[in-house]
Amino acid sequence: ILFISLGAVVRMIAPLLKDKKTDPGVVVVDDQGQFAISMLSGHLGGANELAREVANLTGAQAVVTTASDVQKTIPVDLLGQRFGWMWDEESEGNLTPASAAVVNGEKVAIVQESGEKDWWMHDTPMPANLTMYKSVGHAIESNPHSALVITHRILSEEEKDSLPNLVVYRPKSIILGVGCNRGTEAEEIEMVIKETLEELGFSLDSVKAIGTIDLKKDEEGLLQVCNKYGWKFVYYKPEELNEIPIEEPSDVVYRYTGAYGVSEPACKKYAGIEKLAVTKKKSGNVTLSVGIIP
Repeated sequence: ILFISLGAVVRMIAPLLKDKKTDPGVVVVDDQGQFAISMLSGHLGGANELAREVANLTGAQAVVTTASDVQKTIPVDLLGQRFGWMWDEESEGNLTPASAAVVNGEKVAIVQESGEKDWWMHDTPMPANLTMYKSVGHAIESNPHSALVITHRILSEEEKDSLPNLVVYRPKSIILGVGCNRGTEAEEIEMVIKETLEELGFSLDSVKAIGTIDLKKDEEGLLQVCNKYGWKFVYYKPEELNEIPIEEPSDVVYRYTGAYGVSEPACKKYAGIEKLAVTKKKSGNVTLSVGIIP
């Protein structure tokens, strides 16, 4: 935040700028405190939101000029950011043409298969050029200029080829229930997770958390995997897990842990669901369950 004239700031920071992905958000406030101007990196750098915060604190007027904000439409590079969504790496090259399609009033198809539903950020209806479709197939049939797909699923090559200027968002909608033998290496846990998600056609980027029993709260392999990917690590007492109806209760597991299951009930409890994508898969020292958060 700089309290100086806008022109002076332009001259000061121009030699330091690189690109929109790395440049910081810059807000300029005039010396009378009348305007808080989002000058640089309004979206990715957070300058738009910062300008609004400064305005609220000082009584100034926030000045935001990015097209999606002015038109009250979708900021393609920020969609779902407050929920932790991220766009797929393959989509990065389509952010600019997709953004142009949104703000220029061209036909944009939106499909949401998972993730938070309250992502619309404005107090006005969605512009007419943006249309929600029930499935990727329906979106393809509409022949859009661009498509925004929110999903934990890995799209097929045919689907990707059929949707121009496609941006795929990865909501944090997958919960992994994990049980393992004491001392299981992080590499083995990670391998089982990756192999299982690949078999399902699910994206690793959509994993939100690992759930387990409290006996595993200090399990080094689990902690390492969660730290590596930034996943939440949650654990439950045996009596909490036993409250959850499961398809494959085990007397052996109960004898050692006090719970009739670990991965399956932990997964169901965290997601608040009864049906899992993978009820229980045993591989080596690891037991894995996979659920989709509604």
